[in-house]
Amino acid sequence: MEHEEREQLMAQYKDGYRVIAEALVRITSEELDARPAPGKWTAREIVHHLADSEMTAAVRFRLLLAEDRPTIKGYDQDEFARRLHYERSHEASLELFRAARASTAELMACLTEADWLREGTHSEIGRFGLDTWLRVYGQHAHRHADQIRVARSSVKEKV
Repeated sequence: MEHEEREQLMAQYKDGYRVIAEALVRITSEELDARPAPGKWTAREIVHHLADSEMTAAVRFRLLLAEDRPTIKGYDQDEFARRLHYERSHEASLELFRAARASTAELMACLTEADWLREGTHSEIGRFGLDTWLRVYGQHAHRHADQIRVARSSVKEKV
């Protein structure tokens, strides 16, 4: 990955909590639980997913740094949504997302060029390095912020 692309993705990653918090400003309970279409997640479910995903991302990042050629295990995000009670209050998950992302961003700032070359093997996609990790998670929150806005707007469309 070129330095400029890495810097852009790192900035996007660091901005992830802000875009999610902004997408949730003054959200109503009806908007929080609006399902924009069958099979699509509500804003509440997205926040829980972000927390679970960010914890997983934080561990993956640390494994890639601390272990030689670690195995990065995939997981079923839909099964997480079904089994981890995504209907519960979202506030703690939002805070967990913020804290995990902030901690990883601090650690990311410490990396050398050699660190960025570290990699392991993902159980579903194969070769998986820190640059791949950054491509996945750099934009992750921004995509979900867009989904939250769509879910919220679906309430207005139904009126």
